[in-house]
Amino acid sequence: MDFAGLVTPLTRQTLSGDVYQQLRDLLLYGRAMPGEQLSFRSIAEALGVSVMPVREAVHRLVAEQALELSANRTLRVPVMTVSQFREITRIRINLEGLATSEAATRLDEDTYRAIDALNERFSRELSAKRPDKTRLVAFNKELHFAIYRQAGMPVLLQMIESLWLRIGPILNYDLRSGSARVTHREQADHHGRLMDALRERDASAAAEALRGDIQAAADFIISQGVLVAADATPDLPPVGAAAVGRGPVKSRRDVP
Repeated sequence: MDFAGLVTPLTRQTLSGDVYQQLRDLLLYGRAMPGEQLSFRSIAEALGVSVMPVREAVHRLVAEQALELSANRTLRVPVMTVSQFREITRIRINLEGLATSEAATRLDEDTYRAIDALNERFSRELSAKRPDKTRLVAFNKELHFAIYRQAGMPVLLQMIESLWLRIGPILNYDLRSGSARVTHREQADHHGRLMDALRERDASAAAEALRGDIQAAADFIISQGVLVAADATPDLPPVGAAAVGRGPVKSRRDVP
């Protein structure tokens, strides 16, 4: 039997690629905190792999400025300064606003309904008596990127993903902190205006609603004092803990 004509060749990701994706998701969804120290060996143990693929994945993330590796081989999540955060916010407002504007002109009815369903899922969780913070963060990301993908601009999408990767650990502080913004459902109000504009295919209004959502969250984060002053040089924080893959990743200094 000639299998070549009957099947599609399989593509197998390398272990380092799998590890990279897990660590990338951990940062994108804000499951690791700024300044948190990580251990090569602990990550490897949690994922059930050797240290080698972890090292390869980490070096990719260091190159993307999503992780920091010091001269003494200490691995940690970067600390975000106020000035860095403000700069990235300004860039996000422009890039994500462009993606939203483009998406508004391309949406068909079926796609709009799918995005609206994502928004409803986020809104229901936000309205719960005790919202699940992890689910809120995940639903928020899924909603935003479902919109951005509709712009049909893969280079722009890659740029947005790169910024979210760098800012993820602090981006969803308001959702994770159980702040008044969550209690008052401010995020839902911004999303509601965004969905109204998308329904009307109003590119300008959709972009403006998206920008308002980003800026309101950024203003809140800055007001909470959780960022480092722009002219400060922070010391390494106390050892913490993070969860990766199947088990906890113990935060400790480790020489790979």
